[in-house]
Amino acid sequence: MTLNVFLELVEIKAKIASVWPFLLGLIFVQANFQHVNWSVTGLFFVAMLLFNMAVDINDNYQDYTKAGNQATEWKKKTNIIGVQHLRIRQVFALMASFAVIAGGIGLYLVWVTGWPLLVMGILCFLVGYLYAGGPQPLSGTPTGEFFAGFTMGYLIMLITVYLNLYQTGQFTGLLLLRVLLASGIAVTAIAALLLANNICDAQEDLDLNRKTIVYYLGKRKALWLFASFYVVGYLALIASVMLGDLPRWSLLSLISIPLIYKNVAAFFKIQVKKQTFILAVKNLAILALTTVLAELLGLWIG
Repeated sequence: MTLNVFLELVEIKAKIASVWPFLLGLIFVQANFQHVNWSVTGLFFVAMLLFNMAVDINDNYQDYTKAGNQATEWKKKTNIIGVQHLRIRQVFALMASFAVIAGGIGLYLVWVTGWPLLVMGILCFLVGYLYAGGPQPLSGTPTGEFFAGFTMGYLIMLITVYLNLYQTGQFTGLLLLRVLLASGIAVTAIAALLLANNICDAQEDLDLNRKTIVYYLGKRKALWLFASFYVVGYLALIASVMLGDLPRWSLLSLISIPLIYKNVAAFFKIQVKKQTFILAVKNLAILALTTVLAELLGLWIG
């Protein structure tokens, strides 16, 4: 397995979806509590990346092994395992090793910081596996976007906040809601990314017996849901600033609206995986870059 094949197998380009909420969590803590535990935060970052790679490997592994004989051509021409003629045992071993290492680091962090991390970690591991594994993978149901957006956008940020506040007694029920609002733009952008993927793959999903939310809504309504995710995300950002949880300079990220609108409008016209799915990827990158830079600017000026 070459490095390029490995990076494609772990879908390295999609790692921004986990790094972004992690950075938002650090900024949130610094803005509101000025208290960062770099050691445990660094360990979590490593575990998060390893587990995220394990989840993406598992997605490819489950898709390949569950496709069946009727999808032979799809396995050969689309799935990375079939395209690159990877050994299935090697893929499984790589996935398992990443998951075990991430789990080991996670248990150590639970021992250091306390049981709330165990609860959040178990939720992440369950969603990570069940998204593509189990008898009814979440990715093939109408709930896939919700679970992925919630886990990656919210729980990663929440865990980051917890690891920096577990010693202070400031990790409260109200804080859970404050973090949810502050993470809203990441939650919705990640959900929009997955919805765009499902819109492009609507026919392929049916052929593979997957009934995503696109199946139930229809493509037109799914497109409007896709657009509404960004609206909700921006509103959450504005509300979080108004409540004082994010620096006022965070509103500078609203300059991204014309670019997001342009990409959404283009996606409304054409929904072809190789042509326009990249628009949702670009939207995620634009929002990640503008929100992180704007919030960091707010911290610096503040």
